[in-house]
Amino acid sequence: MAPTESSALQRDDAPDASNRNWHALDAGAALAAMRSGADGLTEDEASRRLVTFGFNRLPTKAERSALLRFALQFHNLLIYVLLAAGVLAGAIGHVTDAMVIVGVVLINAVIGFVQEGKAEKALEAIHKMIEPHASVLRDGRRVTIAADHVAPGDVMVLEAGDRVPADLRILRARNLRIDEAILTGESVPAEKNDIAVAADASLGDRQCMAFSGTLVTEGEGTGVVIATGGATELGRISAMIGSVEKLATPLVRQMDQFARQVTFVVLAVSVLVFAYAVFVQAYRLDEAFMIVIGLAVSAIPEGLPAVMTITLAVGLQRMARRNAIIRRLPAVETLGSVSVICSDKTGTLTRNQMTVRTVVAARGRIEVDGVGYEPKGGFRLDGAGAIDPAADAVLEQLTLAALLCNNAGLRQVGADWVVDGDPMEGALVALAVKAGHDRAAAVAAFSRIDDVPFDPRHRFMATLHLCDGEPVAYVKGAPESVLSMCGDVATIDGVRPLDRDWFDRQSDALAASGQRVLAIARRRLPGGVRDLAPADVAQGLTLLGLVGLIDPPRPEAIAAVAECRAAGIRVKMITGDHAATARAIALQLGLADDPSTVTGRDLDVAEDDVFRRYAREAVVFARASPEHKLRLIEALQEDGSVIAMTGDGVNDAPALKRADVGIAMGANGTEAAKEASEMVLADDNFASIAAAVREGRTVNDNLTKVIGWTLPTNGGEALTIILAIAFGLTLPVTAIQILWINMVTAVALGLTLAFEPTEPNAMRRPARPANQPLLSALLLWRIVFVSVLMVAGTFGIYAWATVRGLPVETARTMAVNALVVMEIFYLFSIRYIRGPSLTWQGVVGTPAVLIGVGIVVIAQLAFTYAPPLQKVFDSRAVSLADGLVIVAVGVILLVLVEIEKRWSTRSGP
Repeated sequence: MAPTESSALQRDDAPDASNRNWHALDAGAALAAMRSGADGLTEDEASRRLVTFGFNRLPTKAERSALLRFALQFHNLLIYVLLAAGVLAGAIGHVTDAMVIVGVVLINAVIGFVQEGKAEKALEAIHKMIEPHASVLRDGRRVTIAADHVAPGDVMVLEAGDRVPADLRILRARNLRIDEAILTGESVPAEKNDIAVAADASLGDRQCMAFSGTLVTEGEGTGVVIATGGATELGRISAMIGSVEKLATPLVRQMDQFARQVTFVVLAVSVLVFAYAVFVQAYRLDEAFMIVIGLAVSAIPEGLPAVMTITLAVGLQRMARRNAIIRRLPAVETLGSVSVICSDKTGTLTRNQMTVRTVVAARGRIEVDGVGYEPKGGFRLDGAGAIDPAADAVLEQLTLAALLCNNAGLRQVGADWVVDGDPMEGALVALAVKAGHDRAAAVAAFSRIDDVPFDPRHRFMATLHLCDGEPVAYVKGAPESVLSMCGDVATIDGVRPLDRDWFDRQSDALAASGQRVLAIARRRLPGGVRDLAPADVAQGLTLLGLVGLIDPPRPEAIAAVAECRAAGIRVKMITGDHAATARAIALQLGLADDPSTVTGRDLDVAEDDVFRRYAREAVVFARASPEHKLRLIEALQEDGSVIAMTGDGVNDAPALKRADVGIAMGANGTEAAKEASEMVLADDNFASIAAAVREGRTVNDNLTKVIGWTLPTNGGEALTIILAIAFGLTLPVTAIQILWINMVTAVALGLTLAFEPTEPNAMRRPARPANQPLLSALLLWRIVFVSVLMVAGTFGIYAWATVRGLPVETARTMAVNALVVMEIFYLFSIRYIRGPSLTWQGVVGTPAVLIGVGIVVIAQLAFTYAPPLQKVFDSRAVSLADGLVIVAVGVILLVLVEIEKRWSTRSGP
């Protein structure tokens, strides 16, 4: 592979990264060519190579220039109509009107340009929060680093579920299979090994290579990095097939279509009004034309799609602050409709800080003290006196086996202890250290020569070690599997036949108390054995004992479950744990008063109708496989439920993709799960899911508020013009004044609704149906009702002014102010679509609303009293008394809408 652009900086001692036939070299030659070794690079050397070769990042697609983004703001049907109207207005001598129209178009373009930039930057910043990671050997120690810090020559550890972050020459493979469909198109994962192949082998036949961007589906292995960034196979392809995720969501697309339809309808109505004004009411052509411009601008909700996109983007940022990182913008709106949450147990509903609480050996039950991963704590036999684990041969061997049959590491970071690897294995390391074992010394004394990785099909892990020169296999796994492989059990005096029933009862008792149970066993193998196969440990094992690990529920998850249940959201636990364990945790979480439990075995034998009934009625699904998750989601979706599904493993990817909202674990999830999901939990906490659903409902409410405010205000302005023309009345507002109203209120008022907080009852009502139409019957009625009120208020103020003999310019100024004031008061009403607005909180409003209202008030004062604006818009000063009357009209509208709201709430939708 060729190095990146920065290879010009290559040092004399840098690796030879120019060889493109890495698959033809044996593993040792590849390591030598990369100037690396079995222990990987040192931190210093890795840093030097990052300087030489650059960070492990694909070349980014060239972003649109600011000038192009600004120019695209004018690529809109309405803008074309307005620009044409401006040109024609100037051509017939209405230069001022033409300038105002062009000014409105420019202001809208600037606002759209700024809003789009903010939304894209917000999405980009949030995506950076879920950058992938990789496990590499540095200074002989396994560490987890950001994927873009992987350097050529790094020795990388691959496990099922990982996304390969760079091109590797495989050094060691164990049942390793990698999905290379993105490169080869092969749907079946490719088997990998460390054997060199012919130099002319095709990409799909290079079995000793792992390529950037592919997914590890099974097994484990190690490999030396031979190319990063743009020098990888994926980097070469990415130069040709870049893709960009669109910001548009289904709802926004629906709104775009709605806006286009309204545009054509309004244009058609405008033509009829123009003809009526000219041929029936005898308006001059230029007057009629300017009236039609005012009608078109007032009726078309041109800013609605942009404001709705910003509403979604604001919701996305709020969710990110709650540790719910949205990868695809449509998930923001979908979350508001979630009616069922299918959640994993470990780490999501529980702390994911496993602690060995109990050991069951032949002599009885041993309680283990300590909290979390801190390797401190004592041992008590049957809850009585303390015992010395070093003096108990069985306990000493069991804890040694727990340490050796293990891939995790334990280290201290400040005052906290953290695990590099699986949390359960980390707890076993802590148990062994509590028992007096030194991990480094044990690993050195009992060298591992082979292993059988954990596989869901056989549900155990086995490692082969040399103990005093003799091969010994250590096994840990599910009690059902391991106990069936054991013939006897270790005792202080030796061994005795295994009492399977007694250990089964002990396992059930531990599980019933909410503990996860593992069985640990060993077997001495013939002296010449150096390779370990599953068949070698399928029988003849000596059981050392059982360990019970506890992972208590998160207190915040208990509160979140209660909140979801109050919101009508069903929470179902899908776990691979023992049924008794899962049910015990479900009771502690409050998933149900009596959580019905179904096992994977029940699901396997269930007919389709029975399976669907299980999916609807059961709360806990224990011993469930990823295949069960997929079937359960499909069964739940059949009745129209909107499903949020959590997952962390590579096998969860199909279910995450099928769910309406797939939710991956950010801390402990695999890259495969994250790629298949719409949302990533940065803290792996169920409470963050509940918070995201709450924010999703807030977004849906705010979108409804935006629609409910925009359409009546536009409708009131348009009806005012149409009625004036229909009855031959003087226009209460001119076209140029309508342009002013839309320019000021659409942004300063309409956009404020995107920042509205969650309504108090948001999580105490059923979820919004996913197929609910854009305009419900209630919303349509309110649009008509408020539009009529605004027309009445506008004509009322205009008539009151003209009856008193005020000039038409003053009357129109008062009518414009009345329209704006009514829009302001209606804004305060629409802020609470399901409750009264005449409260102290409703009056005070949110900071965004107060800022928006303040801007509009200042703008209207300038419109009314500033001589330059008076000249442009033909406005006049208004007396204080008339101003108070105008405000009173707004108050009357607010009171009438609140009365209607209470009536419609009592009457039902």
